[in-house]
Amino acid sequence: MNGEAKITASHRSRTAIIYVRQSTMVQVRDHTESTTRQYALAGEAERLGWPAGLIEVIDTDLGVSGRYGSDRGGFREIVAQVCLGEVGAVFGLEVSRLARSSAEFTRLLELARLTDTLVIDADGVYDLTDFNDRLLLGLKGSMSEAELHLLFGRLQGAMRAAAARGELRLPLPVGYEYDVDRLIVLTPMSRCVRRWPTCSQSSPGPGRPTGSCKRLPGAGSRCAPTAGCGPGSCAGAS
Repeated sequence: MNGEAKITASHRSRTAIIYVRQSTMVQVRDHTESTTRQYALAGEAERLGWPAGLIEVIDTDLGVSGRYGSDRGGFREIVAQVCLGEVGAVFGLEVSRLARSSAEFTRLLELARLTDTLVIDADGVYDLTDFNDRLLLGLKGSMSEAELHLLFGRLQGAMRAAAARGELRLPLPVGYEYDVDRLIVLTPMSRCVRRWPTCSQSSPGPGRPTGSCKRLPGAGSRCAPTAGCGPGSCAGAS
């Protein structure tokens, strides 16, 4: 790895934080290789000389976008520990994992400079007290934010074009689907949804939908699982 000579005994005597993040839960589910590679950074930290007891993995931001740091508890925890001078290095597969906002990324880099905290990614080791390293990371952070802006613009443009043609289809709530004419209809198997008007009329007052459904006629019937019914039956067991 480039820049290993920048790691000193002082850095190794403090915590090495491994920051693991994916932007959405779909990525967490489908892009497992990326998540595995991020967790593997703990082994890289150990190879670079950090004791296993000083390696901390922060993965509470899995499935959370890096656009806003206020929504990411893991990112806030990193900032807090860096401020206290407890961190020797922050590891990430890419610096874009840390933040997609230039303001938040720059703030973290400044705190890392003041506390002599290294930033380490797949490209090498960055010492924020070195102007060239600070400049390079700043450019990477700006490019990461620009990339997010461009991707968002493309997605919005595609959605607007589909809407202008009358072809935009958004995900529907559980119990509904598009028919062959692209109209929104109830799903044939969603008995809970189809019978909900009767179910709600039979309810004596506020309460759980499952409790109301138990009072439906034909309590032995079962329905397909939906968001309001859970994996079992809305009505009483047969």
